[in-house]
Amino acid sequence: MKVLVVGPFGVGKTTFISSISEIEPLTTEETITSLSARTDDLSATPEKSTTTVALDFGRLTLYDDLVLYMFGTPGQERFKELWEDLTRGALGALVLVDPRPERLKQSFAVLDLVEQFGLAYVIGVNHFDEQRTYPLDEVREALSVSPETPVVGCDVRDRASSGKALITLVNHLLSLD
Repeated sequence: MKVLVVGPFGVGKTTFISSISEIEPLTTEETITSLSARTDDLSATPEKSTTTVALDFGRLTLYDDLVLYMFGTPGQERFKELWEDLTRGALGALVLVDPRPERLKQSFAVLDLVEQFGLAYVIGVNHFDEQRTYPLDEVREALSVSPETPVVGCDVRDRASSGKALITLVNHLLSLD
């Protein structure tokens, strides 16, 4: 089962895949250079020193006959062309969002792409240390997400929390059949 882990720049996609993958994840992290720092908004993530330049890949076996292949997409607009290739064969997407108002608005471009490619999806609201926690219903409303689309809180650094988000996605995908 191929699923995508998507979201805006700096929301935690690489960390998510690294926390949950049963294999050493493939990452394409590169150091943020002065050129990319001028392009990528680091104001909300000043400690971020690397960025994904192609994709991340991880695997998780849920059952003997159910294996998730997770593909993390870069979050920057300039990598949008990769989406067409990555969405081929994908059954759905976990859309990670940062609930802070100034960051949440960056999720709309990602949601537009997910919908453009016809992917079923679940929203994963990432928890960031020392940040206000927002009720999931408020996040749903701010994103204009339908009541049928699950919205789940998660801490992408925590394997159990990341697992809960993936299980929510798999259950949602299975309910659509």
